[in-house]
Amino acid sequence: MVLNPVISKLSGKLVVLASASPRRLEILRNAGLRFEVVPSWFKETLDKGLFKAPHEYAVETAKQKALEVARRMPFKHLKTPDIVIGADTIVTVDGMILEKPVDKHDAYRMLSSLSGKEHSVFTGVAIVLCHEKESESQVTNDEEVDYQLIDFYEETKVKFADLSEDMLWEYINSGEPMDKAGGYGIQALGGMLVEYVHGDFLNVVGFPLNHFCKQLDLIYNHCASSSGQEIASVHVSHNGISLPTQPPPHLPAQSSHSPNSSAKHNPSPSHKPNSPSASQTHHTSDGPLVSPLHKALFIASELCVFDLLQSRPGLDAAQVAQEIKASVKGTECLLEACVSLGLLKSKERTSQKPAYENSDLAVRYLRSDAPFPLRGYIQHCNNTLWPLFSHLESAVREGTNQHEKAFGKKSKDVFQDTYYNSQEVKLRFMNAMHSIAKVTGKAVATAFDLSSYKTACDLGGCTGAMAYEFTKAHPGLSVMVFDLPAVVEMSEHFHPLHTDNRVSFVAGDFFKDELPKADLYILARILHDWPDEKVHTLLRKIADACTPGCAVLIAETMLDGQTPYSALQSLNMLAQTEGMERTESKYTDMLSKHGFGNTRVVHTKNFLDAFIAIKM
Repeated sequence: MVLNPVISKLSGKLVVLASASPRRLEILRNAGLRFEVVPSWFKETLDKGLFKAPHEYAVETAKQKALEVARRMPFKHLKTPDIVIGADTIVTVDGMILEKPVDKHDAYRMLSSLSGKEHSVFTGVAIVLCHEKESESQVTNDEEVDYQLIDFYEETKVKFADLSEDMLWEYINSGEPMDKAGGYGIQALGGMLVEYVHGDFLNVVGFPLNHFCKQLDLIYNHCASSSGQEIASVHVSHNGISLPTQPPPHLPAQSSHSPNSSAKHNPSPSHKPNSPSASQTHHTSDGPLVSPLHKALFIASELCVFDLLQSRPGLDAAQVAQEIKASVKGTECLLEACVSLGLLKSKERTSQKPAYENSDLAVRYLRSDAPFPLRGYIQHCNNTLWPLFSHLESAVREGTNQHEKAFGKKSKDVFQDTYYNSQEVKLRFMNAMHSIAKVTGKAVATAFDLSSYKTACDLGGCTGAMAYEFTKAHPGLSVMVFDLPAVVEMSEHFHPLHTDNRVSFVAGDFFKDELPKADLYILARILHDWPDEKVHTLLRKIADACTPGCAVLIAETMLDGQTPYSALQSLNMLAQTEGMERTESKYTDMLSKHGFGNTRVVHTKNFLDAFIAIKM
């Protein structure tokens, strides 16, 4: 009797279903659960090809649905839920994922592929627990929210009878297939097509009630440690090497789910890992924090190891050494270091020599042709940030950046070289900024509802990668990238086809020149480079260009004092720049001096947090 004790535990809590599915609504209401329905705005456009197994796609979609509602409700609905439930149901046959048909011909394609066959129905479910807490650093009435996540999936086997053409079209013409995964509803007319069901019937209808109740029982009636299950805290963001351990919303999380086991775990402030690994180091001013662990990544990327193993997986150390023109002993040490960091995988072959291949992280981020390539940023870290970080002790003693010790030049001269004197250095820097913007852009662009804004100006927007993510996320928005002439003249290198005419480029210096007029000003990874007086100069110029209702959106790593990476981030800034990382309250205070208020913050869990303020 799991159900009644669990339901009683939810009494008095604000439970939200992040789905408009009438079938899920009916299943949960019949179970006696009281809840509100807030359909998710998450666009189900995840690339199925990036997932190793169909259930991972369903789980990731459910997770994104639930998190979107959990983050939106405190701002748009002015209340924070206690629990948000997200779900996604898919049908798979012959390795294909079938969702809802787009028209009758699509329904025919799906149903005919199921005829006479056994197929699987997967439902991914995500449960987000929301915990409000007052942040001592806040100077507004906004409350900080911790989100804890549990996700799981259920699989049910279904066998269809052999379907005649007449039966197929009669069922399609009934209209029932059009809003159902796989093109059929087992609880209605579609039940006549089914020979047998192995597993949870309600899972095929759209929600695995039994498995859901067992998960609630673990949450409320058993502690996580005694059940062997841990709850992922998603308030703590991106404890990654130069790679996000929590990928962007459009990328799948690595998962080891089984039908009876679920929650992934990411270290929270109260959980301190025993030893460093690829998922336990932190961030820098231009992205992740540089540490000695990164040097193996830098060298492997410089020697094109990940590209080599993508084209020829299964090479041993001697074979890799021959290709990259390095010693066998050194190559073996490098490859094993990359294995320990989770960047490569190895397995024993009959010859007793380990064979190496790329891990999922390397496939997604480290190949030259990766979906979200970070190679440009890695080269920037190796050539620019690593030399600075090696002088961190001097930075601590002196309290100043270390450009002269690292490069024999003052920081302003290094800046001059980057933008004007060396085409190679400029291109490398722009590649680095482009890489990070590609990875972080969607998370920042979708952090807030920006539908009321029509024009935006991305100050220091570099290659326009962030701007393009904003126009993708907000169809009614046009974005002007405002950056130095030396940057704008190179922008076509990164977007040669100009596929989105809502993104434009204007050359100028935002400290010296008049700013373009816009409804929204975007400052992505700009303010951390400058001391307070320079930030105030820029904010003053933005305020002068704004009318009431206009907004400033800042994308930075927030120095919140609660997670280790943000403190290390601030320390790392010492060696690099005259600027600094700042707290949310610091940004609120600075913006208030220029007439901005109604500030809100979203921790995106993807390198950069998003902060918005409205001109009053």
